[in-house]
Amino acid sequence: MDKTIGFIGVGAMGEPMAANLLKAGYRLRIYNRTPGKIDRLTGMGARGVKTTADAGEPGSVVVTMLANDDALMEVMLHDRSVVEKLGKGGVHLSMSTVSPTTARRLADDHAKSGVAYVSAPVFGRPDAAAAAKLWIPCSGPEAARKRVKPILDALGQGTYDLGEDTRAANVMKLAGNFLLLSAVEAMAEAMAFSEKNGVDPGHLKEMLFETLFACPVYKGYGGGIAEKRFEAPGFKLALGLKDAGLVEASALASDVNMPFADVLVRRLAAAMDAGHGDWDLTALALESRKDAGLD
Repeated sequence: MDKTIGFIGVGAMGEPMAANLLKAGYRLRIYNRTPGKIDRLTGMGARGVKTTADAGEPGSVVVTMLANDDALMEVMLHDRSVVEKLGKGGVHLSMSTVSPTTARRLADDHAKSGVAYVSAPVFGRPDAAAAAKLWIPCSGPEAARKRVKPILDALGQGTYDLGEDTRAANVMKLAGNFLLLSAVEAMAEAMAFSEKNGVDPGHLKEMLFETLFACPVYKGYGGGIAEKRFEAPGFKLALGLKDAGLVEASALASDVNMPFADVLVRRLAAAMDAGHGDWDLTALALESRKDAGLD
């Protein structure tokens, strides 16, 4: 099992994930655009590197956890130094939420250098990442999937193998985030309806989210909406808009009609325009409250 790996991107999700790999006995070479963010990890034994290429070694594994498609393409396609450093037998384990098109493009490019591309985006907020309780769909070349499986086991509570099609894990991730965003919008509207008609949203939380809708998404996000915990971000609203846009674009590219994806993009964009991009996704509820004439 590879015990020395590279890790590029230690933001809100990447930092606790890298920490769990260190706890599992991995030796990490870490690159982050803002060097100060790696201090806790270097204190745990990680080695900070100055360039993205320094994160890789010939034939090794490099994990990326970057914010969006553009950041991933910049690091792994436009600047090919990491791929060239990995070379034949290397593996790029991409754990960001990106479009299936981006995954396919990177996989095709990496293959020219003998590097395998494995898609493994994660379900879970930073607290789940810190507790190694992420859910992880995974797809890509079989040998590479087997090689990275111990890494994924150290990060999550379950890995779902979706086979050879590199895009499959990204399709699963976007489908899941579409359902999550839809649930948040539905809860926001239901609670605005409830409050406007004299029923405390806390009662919906206590009854509906503990019975008919007793699952993590409804309990977690529903509780945040009911209690008006909008500002402290677990999952930033801006990232929700990014993911909704990926769903809409991917649906268009594959000739799938998803009218509610368009609704989500417009609602999230309105919340962004209101200045809530860096707030939690639950701040989407402020649009329903405003429409209902609530404070």
